[in-house]
Amino acid sequence: MSIWIAIATRRNVLKRCLKVSVIVGTILVAVNQGDAILGGASGSQLYWKIPLTYIVPFMVSTYATVSAIIDNETT
Repeated sequence: MSIWIAIATRRNVLKRCLKVSVIVGTILVAVNQGDAILGGASGSQLYWKIPLTYIVPFMVSTYATVSAIIDNETT
């Protein structure tokens, strides 16, 4: 587990995953919450949905990147 965390916290891994999160998260917010945002809604649901929409792609990207690095190093 400590190896996984060490890889996940590397600067290049974090940078890559943040980029993916911003791009994918923005697209997903536009698709899923765009009408509410453009309609002027500011309900409490948006306060947790929007950050979660960015966190999920970050976590998926981090998992995939770390897994690929570990697989590459062990083969």
